[in-house]
Amino acid sequence: MSYDVRYSPRAGKDIDSIWDVVYSASRNYDVADNYIDGIIEAIEDKKEFPRSGTPLTYRGLFTGFYSVLFKKYLAFYRVWDGYIEVARVLLASSDYIKILFGDLPDE
Repeated sequence: MSYDVRYSPRAGKDIDSIWDVVYSASRNYDVADNYIDGIIEAIEDKKEFPRSGTPLTYRGLFTGFYSVLFKKYLAFYRVWDGYIEVARVLLASSDYIKILFGDLPDE
């Protein structure tokens, strides 16, 4: 089964921001476009086997998210019935747990 890929509005904004960052660094439209194409291709590669992404765990528990890495960025997605929902595309070095879930209790 091949899953459809859907992007949340926030993931779309993330991708637009990444394009801006890459363009600002390179001053080249093709470089920015190719970078975004690479991110999208990495996500699309999960269409056949979406659970082959890296499961995101927090304190040993699966959060419901998987991720796929492309260069400096992680795309976080959930697998639903028949489709993949990309929730965010974030710098791998960011505090993505806090970004995805907000402040979590210390215990």
